[in-house]
Amino acid sequence: MNANEEKSIVARPNHIKLEDRSVLQVSGVKDVDSFDEQTVVAYTDLGELTIKGTSLHIEKLNVQTGDLALSGNIFGLVYSDDGGKKNGFFSRLFK
Repeated sequence: MNANEEKSIVARPNHIKLEDRSVLQVSGVKDVDSFDEQTVVAYTDLGELTIKGTSLHIEKLNVQTGDLALSGNIFGLVYSDDGGKKNGFFSRLFK
């Protein structure tokens, strides 16, 4: 196993910080699947995280460090129990 494969196996710490329901900071993000002004779907080591709100804007995304920062009116945060990203866009499209 090379160093790159070893780094991808190590779980990142997952922290969520929400300030005044308008600024959200998430660590442990592996990828962002989709986003618009109402919904952001991010993959973490703990599963898929869906963020709902209005006027959502991604202020910062760095998948190497796992940092995601959002602003807007945040209504909800929901984790699914899929254990992180398992399938790509096309595999979900052609189910």
